[in-house]
Parts: sequence; structure tokens; C-alpha cells
Amino acid sequence: MAKTFMSRIAGKARSKSPWIMHFDAGGCNGCSIEVLACLTPKFDIERFGMLDTANPRHSDVLVVLGTVTAKNISALKRLHDQMPEPSVVVAVGACAITGGVFHDSYNFKGPLDKVVPVDVYVPGCPPKPEAIIQGIMKGVRIWKEKSSKS
Repeated sequence: MAKTFMSRIAGKARSKSPWIMHFDAGGCNGCSIEVLACLTPKFDIERFGMLDTANPRHSDVLVVLGTVTAKNISALKRLHDQMPEPSVVVAVGACAITGGVFHDSYNFKGPLDKVVPVDVYVPGCPPKPEAIIQGIMKGVRIWKEKSSKS
């Protein structure tokens, strides 16, 4: 299917400023603190043209922190479904990747990749802001590749 002139312009503009939404599934909040540190002047993820948004319909990259539980599994699936295509999911921290210290918990529903497709894994407990930014940048590269194919 051929792209229209306006869709090419919109795609070009969108590729220069991907919007990120982070979802804290729960846990010790160590990853949340590190993700928020990425927004501070010291690390400043916005210098790469990224913007943290609270609306899944406006976001291109979903950054998920914490353990997937019985209470948040439906919300997580809904958020992922509301994102425009193509979208990228970044799993941040040991809890999102394997369940971390909560893997034996009664309400643990498995790692994130069992619920939504994950494109990038950022290991650590908690990972450093530099690693998170590197993982998000890798996610943006994947997102740009997906955008050029669609």
C-alpha cells in the first residue's frame, strides 16, 4: 500500500520525537526512581527528542517496570492494545523480566513477555539510568525500523 504525502510527513515528524509512556506494575519502586532519574537534568532523556507522556494513545514506546500481577495484567494488556502501531515495549528491571524477588509470590503471573510482546530487555535490580536510556534508545531504533516497514 502506497503511503500518502501527509502520512510520509507525519511519519517523518513522529520519528524525530518518539513519545514514551512508563507503566509501573509494582514492586519495590527502585526501577521507578531510576526511570524518573532519566528525566532529571543530569541524564535528560528529552535531549534525544523523547517525551514522557501519560496517554497510551499518544505513546510509541511502552516502558514497563515491576512485576506482572493478577491485578495489573488486564490494565497492562489494555495499555498495549491502545498504543498506535507500530509500538515497542521495553522491560526494565529484574521484576519485569523474570519476576525478580517476587517470582514466588502468590499473585505473580509470569514475566512481562508472557503478557505482551517485549522488544528490549534492560536487566538490573534496579538498572542504572544510563542502562535504561540505552535500552530505550535501542527500542526507538526498533520502532523506527518497524515504522519504515509499515
